[in-house]
Amino acid sequence: MFFSTFLSLSQQAQPTPGAGTGLFNMLLMIVPIILIFYFIVIRPARIKQKRHQEMVEQLKPGNKVITAGGIHGTVMGVQKDKIELKIASNVKIDIAKSSIAVILTPQQKEKQLKEGKK
Repeated sequence: MFFSTFLSLSQQAQPTPGAGTGLFNMLLMIVPIILIFYFIVIRPARIKQKRHQEMVEQLKPGNKVITAGGIHGTVMGVQKDKIELKIASNVKIDIAKSSIAVILTPQQKEKQLKEGKK
């Protein structure tokens, strides 16, 4: 009795010949999903981060900037990881380079002045 039960359990535990194809099919579905995720999410984020890094590296005293917090100011000094920003007369603050959102060009300055007058 014990032997017949053991024999029937051992016959049920043997894998079927097509069991490996399930794993292969699953991989065929996962790989394209990972590729799509990479090209939709990761790659554009890296490109944006690279552009921002290049923009921050070009900062020099006299540039007009807007920080990520919305503070408008003029760059007075640039150090390795921070910037001295003049936000009003006799008011200077130190901020991290990474918090710079926009460097204003002369065209952007004119546009902001026109929008402010309306």
